[in-house]
Amino acid sequence: MSATQPNPVPALDPASAEPFYRQIYDRIRGAIASGVLKPGDRIPSARALMKELGLARGTIETAYGLLAAEGYIQARGQAGTVVTPGLKPRMPVALPRPPSRSGIAAASFRPDSILPFQMGLPALDAFPRKIWARLGGRCVRSMQPADMAHPPVHGLQALRVEIAAYLQLSRGIACSPAQVFVTSGYRHTMELITHALLKEGDRVWLEDPGYPPTRELLGHMRITTVPVPVDGEGMAVAHGIKVAPRARAAVVTPAHQSPLCVSLSLPRRQALLDWAARNQAWIVEDDYDGEYRYISRPLPALKSLDRDGRVLYAGTFSKVLFPAIRLAYLVVPISQVERFEQISEVFAGGSPTLTQGIVTAFITEGHFARHIQRMRKLYAERREAATAGLQRVLGQHMTIDAPPGGMHLVLRLHARRSDRKLVALMREDGLYAEAMSDWTMGADVDPALLLGFTNIDNQATVEKLGRRILRLL
Repeated sequence: MSATQPNPVPALDPASAEPFYRQIYDRIRGAIASGVLKPGDRIPSARALMKELGLARGTIETAYGLLAAEGYIQARGQAGTVVTPGLKPRMPVALPRPPSRSGIAAASFRPDSILPFQMGLPALDAFPRKIWARLGGRCVRSMQPADMAHPPVHGLQALRVEIAAYLQLSRGIACSPAQVFVTSGYRHTMELITHALLKEGDRVWLEDPGYPPTRELLGHMRITTVPVPVDGEGMAVAHGIKVAPRARAAVVTPAHQSPLCVSLSLPRRQALLDWAARNQAWIVEDDYDGEYRYISRPLPALKSLDRDGRVLYAGTFSKVLFPAIRLAYLVVPISQVERFEQISEVFAGGSPTLTQGIVTAFITEGHFARHIQRMRKLYAERREAATAGLQRVLGQHMTIDAPPGGMHLVLRLHARRSDRKLVALMREDGLYAEAMSDWTMGADVDPALLLGFTNIDNQATVEKLGRRILRLL
C-alpha cells in the first residue's frame, strides 16, 4: 500500500458483539465498496496488520480468508495481497443484528464455518467424495419425470426401507418403513413431534445441561420446559418425577448425553420407560451420534427397550455424513403413524428426492456401513491425539474429559473464570468453542469448554492450537 492511501481498517471496537475478524472483514469490504480501495490496490499484509492492531495472526488470516473466498482480494505471493483486478463490487444491504444479552457474541448452533475445534462437524476431509460424486451422477442421469415432481412428504420409500433395516441391525430397533419419517434436520423433527403430540402449556423434561436449541424451539412453541439435572448416570429421572410427575414428554440423549457424554444407565432407562407408560407420556430419544463409541460396541438404543410404544427415536445423517445434506429421520410408535402422516401433510415440504436417492444408493451399496466403521476408527485416533495434545499444553489450567463416545471433549477450567468470555476470545482468534454455561437452564455448573476433535488430524496441530488458547488465558 502506498503511504498516501488511507488505512482500510480503522480502529476496532473491543466492546462490540462482533468478533474482531468480522470487524476487519466488514471494514475492508466497505473500503472496497466505497472506492477507498480500488481493484489492484494492495492491502496490508497479515503480519503488518497483526502488529498494527495487536491481534493474533490467526484473527487476521480468518478475515482475509473470508474476503478471498468471496472474491474481494487475491494473494500475489511476494507481491502481496491486492483487491481483485476488475472487481465491480456491490455493497450488500447490512441488516441490523440484535444486541447480545451478555455483550459477548452469541454461540451459533448451526454455523456455516469450518473452524478448529468446531462442534457438530464430522471429519469432512475423510468423506468419500468421489464415491458420492459417482452415485450423484448416476442418480442424475437416471432421473425420470416422476422424480421431478413434488417429493413425498414422508420421505422416499426406498430410503425409509433402508433406514428401517439399518436401525434393526445397528441399534436393535424393530420398526417398519411406515414408522420412519424423513425430515430436514433435528429442528424439523422436533417441530413434527410438537405439532403432533404436544399443546401449548404442556410440560416437557429437558436434560440440564442440555442442547440449547431444544429449549429454544419448545419455548417458541409455548411449551414449558422443566430442567432435570444430569449426573454420572445420565438424566436424574427421580428428580423429574418429583418436580413434574405429569409432564407430557421427556427429551433425552441416552447414548452420549449432550454435552456431558455420559450414558443413561439401565436402571434409569427402565425408570424412564415405566414413568412414560404410567403417565401416557412420550420420550424423545435424540440419538445424534450413537454410532461413535470407542471403548466398546455402541450401546443399544433406548427405543429397543420400549414395549409400550412411548419412545420416538430421532436420528440424523448430519453427524455420519455431513451437515449440508439436511437429512434426518424420526421413528414413531405404530399407534402414531397415522397422526404423523397427517401432520407431515400440513407442515412438511419433503426433502429433495435427488438427495434422498443418493443416500439410498450410498446405503444400499454398503458404503454407509463401511464409512461408519472407518470413522469410528479415525475418531478414536483423533480423540486420543486431541486429548494428548491439549493435556500437554493446557493440563495445568484445565481438566480434560475424554468421554468413551461422541465427537467432542470437555475441558473444565481450574480457575473460576468465565467460560463465555474465553469462548468469545477464541472466536476472535479464529478458534471455535462452546461454553458449558450456555448449555444450562439454571444449574450451577463449573465453567468448561466444549471442543470438537473430529476435524483435527494430528497431535502436533492440536498442540499448536492449544498454545493459541493458552495465550488467551
